Amino acid sequence: MSAASGSLPRYIAIRLLLVIPMMWVLLTMVFLLLRVAPGDPVSAAVGDKLAPDALDARRHALGLDRPLIVQYFDYLGDVVRFDFGRTISDGQPVLDLIKHQGGATLTLTVGAFLFALLIGIPLGRLAGRRRDTPTDAAIRIFGVITYAAPIFWVGLMLVLLVVKLAPDWPIDDIATPETKYYVPEKTGIILLDAILVSDWISVKDILQHHVLPCFTLGLLLSGVIIRLVRVNVIQTMKGDYVEAARARGIPERRVVSKHAFRNALVPVITVIGLQFALTLSGAILTERTFNWPGLGNSLVNYVTARDYIAVQGLVTFFAIAVVLVSLVVDIINALVDPRVRY
Repeated sequence: MSAASGSLPRYIAIRLLLVIPMMWVLLTMVFLLLRVAPGDPVSAAVGDKLAPDALDARRHALGLDRPLIVQYFDYLGDVVRFDFGRTISDGQPVLDLIKHQGGATLTLTVGAFLFALLIGIPLGRLAGRRRDTPTDAAIRIFGVITYAAPIFWVGLMLVLLVVKLAPDWPIDDIATPETKYYVPEKTGIILLDAILVSDWISVKDILQHHVLPCFTLGLLLSGVIIRLVRVNVIQTMKGDYVEAARARGIPERRVVSKHAFRNALVPVITVIGLQFALTLSGAILTERTFNWPGLGNSLVNYVTARDYIAVQGLVTFFAIAVVLVSLVVDIINALVDPRVRY
């Protein structure tokens, strides 16, 4: 076994061990930040709906009358058992909420990322190939604008454009009420559920509802990918192997596609993967803009209702998702590029 291949298991083992303190720090921060918020969570959520005795009973049931250190260790133990608590406002287990609405957030994230890759990679490659030309300048300006533009404004502008050009195209929600009613819930992902029962009319309806919110979020994500791909294409174009390929008379287009571009994607994999994790946890404004029935929309509703237990559970879930996706990305990056291994 070579040294490079022999170091991969060690690298994976170290990354797995590093997940433990990383997860502990994230969970501790979530717990403390919500505990330092002013006011009592139960009173804030349902204080005007329950009598004082009922409020005390609700606090006791949630364990909020126990010492803070006891609450902390109970919280860590619950997370280990995948128990994210129970909402104060409607008494719903947060895990059930994740099961029913997590699929909508996941499909929005995946769809947005596909659009981001389809837009960002070709434009970044073109900008890197035509460095310091008007084409490069235009693409860079486009990338800056898409990265800096507020998503609610872009979403509103695209909605107005769609209403003007295609009045019958759906502009909000994940599907029509009829589709949501008739498609049986099996996986928690309505598109996959419709495919499993071969309901192609519903599949078409669901995909149409996905286009606008996924394109909006993907458009704003593409700015990061454009810059990453452009910078790495420029760097790889300076490599000795690229100059050697040119010296052999290989056409420039093939030099870029077969040599520079492939190697430029290697360092981009990590950042793209992390961006996916952040997109998964940061699709809140998109869901709010398009009335998307996902976890981000629910999180905003629970924040508005001052249901801190629900907020804690959802934020904890997002934090765990980001850490796990980061771990997977690191392992994939180590498989692609042995130089990153310890």
